[in-house]
Amino acid sequence: MKTDIKKELPGIKKDVPLKGYSTYKIGGKARYFFEAKNKEDLIMAIETARKFKLPFFILAGGSNVLFSDKGFNGIVIKIKNRDIEVRGNEIDAGAGVSLNDLVRVSMDNSLTGFEWAAGIPGTLGGAIFGNAQAFGDKISDNVKSVEALDVKELKIKKLTNKQCGFKSKTSIFKSKGNLAIISAVLKLKKGKLGEIREIVKEHLDYRRNKHPLKYSSCGSVFVNPEIKIKDKKLLSRFPDFVEFNKKGFIHVGYLIEMCGLKGKKCGKAQISEQHANFIVNLGGAKAKDILCLVNLAKKRVFQIFKIKLEEEIRIIK
Repeated sequence: MKTDIKKELPGIKKDVPLKGYSTYKIGGKARYFFEAKNKEDLIMAIETARKFKLPFFILAGGSNVLFSDKGFNGIVIKIKNRDIEVRGNEIDAGAGVSLNDLVRVSMDNSLTGFEWAAGIPGTLGGAIFGNAQAFGDKISDNVKSVEALDVKELKIKKLTNKQCGFKSKTSIFKSKGNLAIISAVLKLKKGKLGEIREIVKEHLDYRRNKHPLKYSSCGSVFVNPEIKIKDKKLLSRFPDFVEFNKKGFIHVGYLIEMCGLKGKKCGKAQISEQHANFIVNLGGAKAKDILCLVNLAKKRVFQIFKIKLEEEIRIIK
């Protein structure tokens, strides 16, 4: 007699539309969907997936995820642990805590160093996974330690900042794929509340003015390449590269715009006219529409600049 998966994992749901769990508002149905509110839930969900021989995907805030139009034929495990504790200049928070809640808690306690995250629609776990950054700051600057579950051994591990293997827009959690973030300790500094509020306001204003917030998106689609242009013809044709070379990285939005792709559409998706590293859902877009533009941008940028673009978003099939 077959065991009922609902008895094995109480609270699991079937045929859940994934578009409600991605900031893109795109995606088919998850065969199964489960919310893990603590580490015990997470372990139980993975054990169940193994018992029923189902693939599983651990979902953070959904701000860097593009789900397939066909959905996910396994268990999507949504991280929901949202505990927060402030201890002096440190914040101990669950992976499911939103970045904006962390910004608020930081302000409430006059802690500075996390203002850069204001307005980013993600969670702590997702931000650590992809080493989120903005305005010259990155979360790896804040992380003291991370508690994670080794999904192969089902053992809890504690990693120092150095052990997290942080690099530009990545970490050991992203590169290895066997560690699920449970919680983290963030280190900040005491600051002046008025100054903190002013910086947060400046960042929020910048996002409102520069980013296409009118439409659903996953933010930046590609990672800014950390390279220098040496080709004299390109330097002559695109003098802005001189300044990019000084910085050590190139804005992808600039590359895509110089390819004449700003405003380009595929179905109901569009390369934003406001910021070319954003591909937006104009309403009713499919995953295939987004991928059409992702592939087009990669192709054109390589043709003109010989630069291979790397996706920041995760494409889940």
